[in-house]
Amino acid sequence: MLLLIDAGNTRVKWAMHPRQPALARQTAPQWSQLASVAHADIAQLSADWQSTALHKQVSAIWISNVAGVAMREHLLTQLQSLFADVTVHWFQSQARCAGVINQYRQPTQLGCDRFASAIGAHFLYPDSGKLVATCGTATTVDAVTKAGEFAGGMILPGLKLMAESLARNTAQLPQVAESIGVSQPFADNTDQAIVSGCIHAQAGAIRMAYEALQARDKASTDMQSAPVCLISGGAAPYLTPHLGFSALHVPNLVLTGLLVVAQSSPH
Repeated sequence: MLLLIDAGNTRVKWAMHPRQPALARQTAPQWSQLASVAHADIAQLSADWQSTALHKQVSAIWISNVAGVAMREHLLTQLQSLFADVTVHWFQSQARCAGVINQYRQPTQLGCDRFASAIGAHFLYPDSGKLVATCGTATTVDAVTKAGEFAGGMILPGLKLMAESLARNTAQLPQVAESIGVSQPFADNTDQAIVSGCIHAQAGAIRMAYEALQARDKASTDMQSAPVCLISGGAAPYLTPHLGFSALHVPNLVLTGLLVVAQSSPH
């Protein structure tokens, strides 16, 4: 059994999945266990793991951590109480891994969560170019070619951060966001005007990136199939209706990427 952990900027997601001789490509994983906790509740992780009998079968642990050194120490503390004899692998970006080529100027500087998501996306959709939009605390928009090349991407503040930067209370952001119409972006009150601006800034960035990847694919191949856009993260439901093209909501791409890496690792 594999324990996979995605420590992001706001929450820690984790999943358990059995080791298998080979994963079924283009098939989303069927997790044996899947859960998450907020950073403030990190101390309950060991109890959550212990609550499932599967923890006794864990033979390897893979972690993507973008939440810093303190989070690393918190995770190690939780893991050591249950998995003292299990090897912990801290996933890091590199030049090439699990069928994806990292074309970042300095490959190790690419966020390990973004690289894991790229690996997960390429595993699920190997026959298309892919735009991977992750809309959480930050919004990242990354391009992965059909050949498996991580071509680069963009980073911008997430939807909530954008609204908070204008010093507005975002407690009702979901309700306000859902009221913004696709055909009528012009709001008649300040709260909706801010949310409309933030939504359309995010959607516009994703749409521009998708069109650029589409143009790049057409220029580099005779095939006319359009790239796919994969969108995930907590803000995805608020942005998807405003993109102007079809996007696939694919949750847990980081965990999927970690699973692919773990299964392909000689360790």
